[in-house]
Amino acid sequence: MSASVSSLSPAILNLIEHLPALQVAIPMLGAAFVAMMRNGLLAWFVSLIISLLMPIIALFLLHETFVNGIVSYALGGWAPPVGIEYRVDVANAFVLVIVSVMAAITLPYARKVVALEIAEENRSWFYSMYLLCLCGLLGIAITGDAFNAFVFLEVSSLSTYAMIAMGRDRRALVAAYQYLIMGTIGATLYVVGVGLLYVMTGTLNFADMAVRLKEIEETRPILAALSFITVGLSLKIALFPLHKWLPNAYAYSPTMATVFLASTATKVAIYLLIRFVYTIYGPSLELVETSAVTVFVILSLAAMFIASFAACFQKNIERMLAFSSVAQIGYITLGISFAVKTGLTGGLVHLVNHAFMKGALFMCTGAMMMRLGNVKLQAVEGIGRTMPITMGLFVAAGLSLIGVPGTVGFVSKWYLALAAFETGQSWLAFAIMASSFIAVVYIGRIVEIAYFREPKGAALLAKDPPPSMILPMIILVVACFYFGIQADLTAKTAELAADAFLSSAQGTWGAVQ
Repeated sequence: MSASVSSLSPAILNLIEHLPALQVAIPMLGAAFVAMMRNGLLAWFVSLIISLLMPIIALFLLHETFVNGIVSYALGGWAPPVGIEYRVDVANAFVLVIVSVMAAITLPYARKVVALEIAEENRSWFYSMYLLCLCGLLGIAITGDAFNAFVFLEVSSLSTYAMIAMGRDRRALVAAYQYLIMGTIGATLYVVGVGLLYVMTGTLNFADMAVRLKEIEETRPILAALSFITVGLSLKIALFPLHKWLPNAYAYSPTMATVFLASTATKVAIYLLIRFVYTIYGPSLELVETSAVTVFVILSLAAMFIASFAACFQKNIERMLAFSSVAQIGYITLGISFAVKTGLTGGLVHLVNHAFMKGALFMCTGAMMMRLGNVKLQAVEGIGRTMPITMGLFVAAGLSLIGVPGTVGFVSKWYLALAAFETGQSWLAFAIMASSFIAVVYIGRIVEIAYFREPKGAALLAKDPPPSMILPMIILVVACFYFGIQADLTAKTAELAADAFLSSAQGTWGAVQ
């Protein structure tokens, strides 16, 4: 027995050594394998196995960063900075965990809704596009190379366009085309910025670039590159007012795609923006003194208020939640703009908290769509009586979105408010509170229609979805309350991630190993 274990140990150690590559390679190869299938159920099962495997790898990498610090993995036999490097610290390991956990929770939910919304002959292609999107998102988070990040950005974007275009409504094609145009502009601006950085520094490696930028100081091409990259990634994260593609994309794409993208896609783009601002530019720029901070504060506040007001006037629940997502992105970028540990922690913890909240809300909305055929407000009248579990979970997740104490939404806003007072901008704390009250209006509007009106039409015969859909919804809602009361795990990890970014901004992320 001991001899057997001894013989396996080198293989296990070798496998562990290659986990950064496997984090990306497994969903990539899985996408090619699933695309060749003709059975939608088998394609779902393979995608489920891969999705369940991803958080195991991500959690192991996060543990490695806790124990041993930065994990560096060179690809292609070329040592960095010449070759491509996967470089994992607490910050991007945190993002890897968010993306992979949400993928693992979404896939069990997906089987029924995909079977309902996607034709049998297209289901394998849909799951293949999902795995490619997962591969791209994980790749963006794990890579330590600026151009490689662009490649993964395009992998995730192209597969996202395809998923959106498979939506049940013809308007899905228009939504996919709008996203294609906006996404292409964003990617072009990003790659122009990266090109300028390469010309000025002679490297594409994040760590090496950060070291070389300190020698160049604040030259015009360097500042122009930051502008191109910031605007390009702002298009990807749907930062107000560059958000026009998002409401239609969320409203008309297949339910499973909406749940997954709302929980993960913008979070990864936000991470990449933070990586550039703090890791690459941080050592050479005084973040607090730049005028860009003021711009970010203004745009964040505009998102928090204008997008929230827009949500109040929507007649379609999916579009309402989409505008709400634009507002929630405002909270995250506001945390980034504080440029202090407390604020950055609030922004980072809201990455995972928003994934829980919005994932649960869109899952509940998908269940309504499955039973009612649409999620216009008049269609959901009285479903609090006919779909009690679904609406109960929706209300619980809505309370977290509002930021009621004891929920994850409150934890995020508490950190942001503390940062506002810490930086002498107490008025921002009141702005955070005021914008939260707007969420009461649009969530309360749905509650009033669902519980205080008589069911009619399809709502009379509606019933809660099957257990395979209810269980993921329950898991996310329980997470909204558990991590709102016991916030140590998410908040402390976000603090460590903030420390990793801030140490980068002080020039201590480390040169290429």
